[in-house]
Amino acid sequence: MTMKKLGLVTIGQAPRMDVGPIFQKYVGGRAEIMQAGVLDGMTKAEAEAAFSPEKGDYVLTSKLVTGESVVMSREKIAPVLQGKLHELEEAGCNPIVVLCTGTFEGLATNNALLIEPDVILRSTLSAMLKNKRLGVIVPLLEQQDALEDEWGSLVDAVYAAASPYAEGKTELIRAAKELADQNVDAILMDCMGYVEASKAVVEAYANLPVILSNALLAKIVSELY
Repeated sequence: MTMKKLGLVTIGQAPRMDVGPIFQKYVGGRAEIMQAGVLDGMTKAEAEAAFSPEKGDYVLTSKLVTGESVVMSREKIAPVLQGKLHELEEAGCNPIVVLCTGTFEGLATNNALLIEPDVILRSTLSAMLKNKRLGVIVPLLEQQDALEDEWGSLVDAVYAAASPYAEGKTELIRAAKELADQNVDAILMDCMGYVEASKAVVEAYANLPVILSNALLAKIVSELY
């Protein structure tokens, strides 16, 4: 029997050695995991030259296999991301997961099930946390305005920024304390780059339930196998 294939598309570079193991933990043994990335084969300078945000762009961040982070424009990377979806579908992947919690419009596959985290996370958490206050940790403060548009009609949300790619715990600790001081009921780590060690730091300093977006997504995807 041929093993099923799960496709993971990052807006950074593949393989994602931080996120990949989380999916392996929940899906491993039941599907072959294949990864592809928007920035595959590019240097940091090349990625910045091609995809740096301009005024008014929806801002995203991801990482290279070197560990360097890159800030990008959603509008500029979207066509490349769409191409990567087609590549994984042609390789036999089904479903295919976009490893980014940002919102994209118009992404599509021909037949494979396309899983976009923003849709799943918002619908799931708005149901779980009805009438509660959600703290949201994001990589970049510039993302707050866009997130307020996306979360505002669903839950009472407040925000703090901490890069998942920064060295040390300083940013995470500050964000955890900042949200705890705003009387939130739970905290969402709203980027695929946050890992289980990041969650542990926030839990320790906020003393609140913390939801790791990639782990929640991986658990949901695992139900397809």
